Amino acid sequence: MIIPAKDEADRIAVTVKAARELPGAGLVVVVDDGSSDGTGAAARQAGARVVRHSRNRGKGAAMETGAEAVRLLDEDGGRPRHLLFLDADLAETAGEAAPLVTPVVDGTADMTIAVFSATVKLGGHGFVVRLSRDGIRRATGWAATQPLNGQRCLTRAAFEAARPLAAGFGVETALTIDLLRKGFRVTEVEVPLAHRATGTDWRAQVHRARQFRDVARALAVREPVVAGQIARVRGRRS
Repeated sequence: MIIPAKDEADRIAVTVKAARELPGAGLVVVVDDGSSDGTGAAARQAGARVVRHSRNRGKGAAMETGAEAVRLLDEDGGRPRHLLFLDADLAETAGEAAPLVTPVVDGTADMTIAVFSATVKLGGHGFVVRLSRDGIRRATGWAATQPLNGQRCLTRAAFEAARPLAAGFGVETALTIDLLRKGFRVTEVEVPLAHRATGTDWRAQVHRARQFRDVARALAVREPVVAGQIARVRGRRS
């Protein structure tokens, strides 16, 4: 499994330890995406293989780096591993991710997306979710419950078909659209996972603004209508 992480030293060790208890979790790769704290060291001490970006490159790049690391570290030389992506701040709930893997292993889905059964405070995050959900529905006709959820399991074939991944926080939205358009089977699975509650301070607001930007860019590439709307907004600002 692959865990992209940036400045998660306070939670990454617990997340890794819980993830390592999952059935079949023979390899846990943490991609330290330019952290300025002890994220990488904490992950390594908890038993993960750690790959580090010297600077922050964004979630999409971290996912690609992690997938390549799994390929290189895979020692059995047989069938390519399925790829389970988990966020670094799940803490002990990471140990509840097994239902995401089952449909992929059984061959009934090419990608699963988690739907958290626990309620998490969004703190204004809903407008980005709506942007992503509406964009996915327009592009594919599929209605996603939690379109930005980063907890996903994919076959290696599905992952390769979606490359290159979209930049930054647009990766989940683009991944869903691209795989559905190519005929891959995508399904949502309810799991008792939970993030840290989203804040409302200025850092959280900046984070959401970056999410909105990245999702809008991912949609603009895939939807001419969205691209035209962005161009008109930029024209009014200039």
